[in-house]
Amino acid sequence: MKKIIRLALIDFKLIFRAPSLRTFLFFPIILISLIIWALPVLVTKYEFLIPYLPIFLVVAVIENTQMFCFISRMVLIDEKESDVAKVYGVMPFTKWQFIISRFLIPYSFTVLLNFILFNIQPFYTISLSSNLAISLLTGLIVPIYVLSINAIVKDRMQGMVYIKAFNMLVLIPIAAFFVPEKFEHFFGFFPTHWIFQSVENVTKGMSIASMSIVGFIFFGLLLLFVSKQFIKKHFN
Repeated sequence: MKKIIRLALIDFKLIFRAPSLRTFLFFPIILISLIIWALPVLVTKYEFLIPYLPIFLVVAVIENTQMFCFISRMVLIDEKESDVAKVYGVMPFTKWQFIISRFLIPYSFTVLLNFILFNIQPFYTISLSSNLAISLLTGLIVPIYVLSINAIVKDRMQGMVYIKAFNMLVLIPIAAFFVPEKFEHFFGFFPTHWIFQSVENVTKGMSIASMSIVGFIFFGLLLLFVSKQFIKKHFN
């Protein structure tokens, strides 16, 4: 475990060696500021927005994942193009250790951002357990998103095309908020659906146990699959 943590810290420093990537660290601060200061003003002025507050929170938690989704996928694509990935493939640690070390800090940081967001947002009282469950579940978007794209693409040009497609797939389950309740789980084959439904339930004061359990199982199986595909293609 010490080796993985040490690798994670080294990778994290390398990720931000480019000044342009450091600017992305400010995006979550701006986003959280909008939720705790700008959105309450809008809701007070335009009361018709109140029913849509869960959607604002859903978009916020998803956008918190996008910082490291963008940074990590660009770093991995760059490593593939420059053949650095082949070097990692022969270094004295397993490919699974590489994946864990590469996403340990991005995942933890994303979980922390969403935990803070749910804790300080002024609209709903969310229990510690529900907050932690949704934050942990949402953080899994980062490794799945990045590994999926990097298992498919060969260069940055392909990466930009698939990035747009993945961005749409992540947000499609928002449509479940606008369909009759009996049809909302039609979107259940999108993994983010279970995050969105968990957020909606928690804003209604309902249990998120079933939604989050399904979400963790779905994300866990998907993460295992995309990790294997990534290992097959990234290091060759």
